[in-house]
Amino acid sequence: MASATSKGTILVTGANGALGSAIAEQIASKPEFSAYHGLYTVRDTTNAPALTSALAHGAAHADDVLALDLTKLDNVRQVAGQINARVAAGEIPPIRALLLTAGFQDFGKQSWTDDGFDTTFAANYLGHWLLTLLLLKSMDKDAGRIVQTGSQSHDPKDPRNARGKAFDDPKYQTIVSDPASFDAITKGTWSPATEDASFRGGFRRYGAAKLFLTMMQHELQARMDADPALSKICVLGVDPGTMISGLQRLAPFFIRVVIFKVIYPLVLWLYPDNGPVRPPSRSAGDTLEAAFGNGEGGRLPKDKYFDGRTPLETGEESRDAAKREMVWKETVRLTGLKEGETVLADWQ
Repeated sequence: MASATSKGTILVTGANGALGSAIAEQIASKPEFSAYHGLYTVRDTTNAPALTSALAHGAAHADDVLALDLTKLDNVRQVAGQINARVAAGEIPPIRALLLTAGFQDFGKQSWTDDGFDTTFAANYLGHWLLTLLLLKSMDKDAGRIVQTGSQSHDPKDPRNARGKAFDDPKYQTIVSDPASFDAITKGTWSPATEDASFRGGFRRYGAAKLFLTMMQHELQARMDADPALSKICVLGVDPGTMISGLQRLAPFFIRVVIFKVIYPLVLWLYPDNGPVRPPSRSAGDTLEAAFGNGEGGRLPKDKYFDGRTPLETGEESRDAAKREMVWKETVRLTGLKEGETVLADWQ
């Protein structure tokens, strides 16, 4: 049974990644989180060295490590069902913070899931969308927060994207326009590796997935605001910035080794506080601040997006209400979400 003194559950996806494990380490080591129950999801519970090391920093922290493959919708349903059952039975407290930190970039090595989805789309967006909708029934209805991990890549017009030139071609200035273009992204036929096998093609696919995740932030908040049972839950986005992490494991040698193992560590050493590269510990702190910090009036405003801790307006496409609704409806269809699977009243 959940401890009577427990403040709630913190669920972190991608907890073996640089950002996820840094978040886990801060939860495990900081006294203010000692009364929370940690749920850390990884692809393989037998091979999660970063998370194992991170959790070794804590003593009194109750936690569970769960296997979750966000690219497999059946597995997402299974894991969400187990978590919902445990919360309903009082074994663990309601979810106070749902931190969607798992990420995947293919750097031109495009692949597909068993269901035929582009892996970048499924891992970054589709699995997270379904997990979130299924777990709403276990959220703390008074103080729950959902934090999606954003990225500059969601907005082709973000000036930080100029150096990489991924969105220079006018046809990529707009990512999604109608159900057909959304369908092309889901299947990986939009900006495919057969057309551009460089890191730029992969970055565009990553950007599309991050756009949909940011659209989810806006759309889910609007739907929950209209739902009396869920209207107190906040959805926020945090762009963690450029970090040296496992996200680059599929990158070509120059990017993976020369840039991320030689140049960026030097940049980080020279500019530890306000440079273009951020240590995962800082981005972890920014994410936890969004999840637990007090904003104006005692709580953070709903549906806000931050670059670290600086408020930032999300890209133009993410703010297009008609596009957001279209993407939502198409996502309901793709995931096969059915009546009774989510407590959100306006889920269709």
